[in-house]
Amino acid sequence: MEKRTGLLRCYISRVEHGYTVPNVETLEKLARALEVPIYQLFYEGAEPPKLSNFLNRKNTTGTEWRSNGKDARLLAKFCRLVSLMEEGDLGRVLLMEQKMARRKAV
Repeated sequence: MEKRTGLLRCYISRVEHGYTVPNVETLEKLARALEVPIYQLFYEGAEPPKLSNFLNRKNTTGTEWRSNGKDARLLAKFCRLVSLMEEGDLGRVLLMEQKMARRKAV
């Protein structure tokens, strides 16, 4: 596993035992090494789980999280903008958000 992922064995062990939470890039490496789609690291079914349709306003019931009003518009705008970002920029934005969340939590 260490050779296939490029991750240190001690790091993989910490992830396996729940001492470390891997980031998305690490999860991608693990999924590639195991030759499985990334969703299978979180889901045990044979098929991918059905996705919620909360962003498709025509088919929602109105009970989904942030499904209407100002928050829904903000979430839709955020999703659209994130989908346009390059991978490197997205990583920087996520890092910045993590730092801001830690600072706010203290």
